[in-house]
Amino acid sequence: MAENTLLEKVLSLQDKFQSLQDQLASPEVMSDMKKYVQLNKDYKELEPIIKAGLEYKRMLEELASAKDILMNEKDDDLREMAREEIAEIEPKIPEMEQNIKLLLIPADPDDSKNAMVEIRGGTGGDEAAIFAGDLFRMYTKYAESKGWKVEVTDQAPGTAGGYKQIVFKLSSPDGVYGVMKYESGVHRVQRVPQTETQGRIQTSAASVAVFPEAGEFDVELNWSDIRLDLFCASGPGGQGVNTTYSAVRLTHIPSGLVVQCQEERSQLKNKDRAFEELRTRLYNLEHQKYLDEVASKRKTMVSTGDRSAKIRTYNYPQGRVTDHRINWSMYNLPVFMDGDIQEVIDQLTIAENAERLKEAGD
Repeated sequence: MAENTLLEKVLSLQDKFQSLQDQLASPEVMSDMKKYVQLNKDYKELEPIIKAGLEYKRMLEELASAKDILMNEKDDDLREMAREEIAEIEPKIPEMEQNIKLLLIPADPDDSKNAMVEIRGGTGGDEAAIFAGDLFRMYTKYAESKGWKVEVTDQAPGTAGGYKQIVFKLSSPDGVYGVMKYESGVHRVQRVPQTETQGRIQTSAASVAVFPEAGEFDVELNWSDIRLDLFCASGPGGQGVNTTYSAVRLTHIPSGLVVQCQEERSQLKNKDRAFEELRTRLYNLEHQKYLDEVASKRKTMVSTGDRSAKIRTYNYPQGRVTDHRINWSMYNLPVFMDGDIQEVIDQLTIAENAERLKEAGD
């Protein structure tokens, strides 16, 4: 892509950016929260493109000026300074162009949202539930390192530890889904199970599904379409367990979707959390179509509807973790299981960006 064409593309967005700025400052828009949220989202998406474009324009102008000095100036010191400037700027230009090309490709629409994560123990019985617990701990540790908030919505503990299923929300002002979306799929573990006395290596699995959290204006959800059931919470929780009807189950009658929450002592808080999760799951029925389309083009993305796709193997005897989508391995499994998963996320992001550029057709 020629330099001036790339620059023209970015600068052509400046009018739209200025218009969004003006609209966001108008009292009319500020009084319409739904419109304000959408315009603010559009503004935030354009901001890094405009910023990168203006920096790129400045660099091109400085490069042209330095080349002009080198060609026309007689003073040796000035020519030497121009040479140094050219040597400093020229290597930066291709990287800046690549970055702008990526920014110009529309981002996945839900990358900036919070994420709902569901981990289910798969094949392997008790050991699969224990591994699901290990994955939950891994994501919790990772979330701590990122400064994200973790809120458990629902859990079904395994009989020998871990979880048959656990649902939790990860939230941050900077967005979570764009980072966590790569974790959807089947995670396979090879190790001697804690429940095994003979010391044989077995393979177990847990499935992870990551959904973007639906915003208040993403789905129209009415209480008239929901059946509310209350029941006694089970599991840890002290004296309130099994004595008060604090646990909440919501059934969305039109779709048949059912969610429940029993993590809070307060029925009202459980009701609010369950409502959030129901809204997210309804939103993801539609989002699934988009995911299926993306997953067919990009090996880095696995459709959350395809729980059979094995994305990663955790091999304990060899201390190795392997991501099968990008053929990446790390030989420090204990550190990885302790939440240090950023390297594989970065590698998956790089691979996905390359695929997005290919899709856009340079």
